[in-house]
Amino acid sequence: MRCPFCSHDDTKVIDSRLVAEGGQVRRRRECTSCGERFTSYETAELLMPRIIKHNGNREPFDEEKMRAGLLRALEKRPVSIEKIEAVVSQIEHSLQATGEREVKSMVVGELVMDQLKKLDHVAYVRFASVYRDFKDLNEFREEIDRLAEEPEPEISD
Repeated sequence: MRCPFCSHDDTKVIDSRLVAEGGQVRRRRECTSCGERFTSYETAELLMPRIIKHNGNREPFDEEKMRAGLLRALEKRPVSIEKIEAVVSQIEHSLQATGEREVKSMVVGELVMDQLKKLDHVAYVRFASVYRDFKDLNEFREEIDRLAEEPEPEISD
């Protein structure tokens, strides 16, 4: 690593420790040229995959777009922001865990629906109706009948 004081390219590590619950490594370094010491932090870089849209276009994953869809589905529902943020984090983690450089938008939509089904059935039906493009009341009824067979998620805030 380059020294921030003299810009020399050679520094040595004096001490390494895990920080941020093991998510980062803190390193004390010393420049071999000027002898100054400094601290660096190292974290794993996990890239989000690009999203392949239905029309074949590719675009970067947009966390805000996904959050907006979740918030729209959960509008006026008794679900805390903390739970919503936990869902966003879980979906992002699932996408990173695929290890893929690109994923179809359908995969993201299914992950969102899986999380909403666990969180709030009304929000799930709202999201599914738009995502799956329900054409008539029968499609709503069929989805609600499927949900009725599952236990309602406990909402505790």
